[in-house]
Amino acid sequence: MNEITFYKTLSGRSPVEEFLDSLNVKQAKKVAWTFRLVRDLERVPEEYLKKLKGTNDIWEIRVQFGNNIFRFLGFYDGSKLMILTNAFAKKSQKTKKDEIDLAEQRKKEYYERKK
Repeated sequence: MNEITFYKTLSGRSPVEEFLDSLNVKQAKKVAWTFRLVRDLERVPEEYLKKLKGTNDIWEIRVQFGNNIFRFLGFYDGSKLMILTNAFAKKSQKTKKDEIDLAEQRKKEYYERKK
């Protein structure tokens, strides 16, 4: 079983929680369902969770709800703890480089603060 948690900025903000708060009830339920899959399944299907190629070990949780696709980027701290750093809605297949860069920056900050 994995654990999912949200990155917090130095000021205590949680960008992922803020994104979740912007969703309607049905969208939020679908996200919660997908998070439970990632948390509970030993082998999560790639349509929900995959490692992004060409990144510094950044993973993506994908949630499709109707025509909307929500992406949550993050990384693993150890083998079971996933830290989600940022989230966004997207329409294209390719994840924006600035979102990946942001996830990598927050990963670096997380480990610097953890020391």
